Amino acid sequence: MDDADVELPENIALAWGLRHRPSRGPKRSLSLDQVIAAGIQVAQAEGLPAVSMSRVAAELGVATMSLYRYVPTKQDLLGLMVDIAYGPPPRTRGADEGWRPALARWGEGNLAALRRQPWMRHVPISGPPINPNQVRWLEYGLAALRGTGLRATERISTIMLVSGYARSWATLTADLAEAAARTGQTPEEVGMRYWHHLAMVTAPGPYPAIHELLSEDDEDDGDIDTEWRFGLGRVLDGVAMMIEARAASPTRDGGT
Repeated sequence: MDDADVELPENIALAWGLRHRPSRGPKRSLSLDQVIAAGIQVAQAEGLPAVSMSRVAAELGVATMSLYRYVPTKQDLLGLMVDIAYGPPPRTRGADEGWRPALARWGEGNLAALRRQPWMRHVPISGPPINPNQVRWLEYGLAALRGTGLRATERISTIMLVSGYARSWATLTADLAEAAARTGQTPEEVGMRYWHHLAMVTAPGPYPAIHELLSEDDEDDGDIDTEWRFGLGRVLDGVAMMIEARAASPTRDGGT
């Protein structure tokens, strides 16, 4: 299909500043950036469920219907909010830098962005990255893998794997923190109670693997993100093995 025959959907064109919504009636008093910023402010202060066209309009001091002059739907607004709140990607791969530290930094950047704006993890992913910051993140992630010998589909799959792991970890740790807060304890205190309770309920039963685990004197008292770094390292180990296999047999068909 010729690109000239494809018309950008209105929400994508708006995100890239390629089109302004037609308006009738009085001159518009706001900008799309102001509408997005107001939506982010509501989400930050009150959580994602509080974000509605009427609530954002109230934040801006305008009538609800006036927002539709700037953005077609609430879902489009949420997509624009996520793109702006995510922000730009971290520093791209340096000229003398290997793929692994660059991709690790990219993964850490994903986790940091989701933690800055926790409400973003509740916005469903509605499609591939297409808005400006999303495309920049995609570009920087792919740049980290340039020259590795991985095929196009493998590079995309690697990006999805790392970003998906970051999103999963951000969700898990945020949920645990929220659950701990409801009990008035820290996540660390909740974790200690868990291990004590697990020991109590499994002591009389046939759980040899758990008994072995609990009996080990593990001196690693790092924070919970020690586990994040462990998991990210293992993901990158797998990517490294695939890159090595490509180098050893560059003409072999893909597969695992």
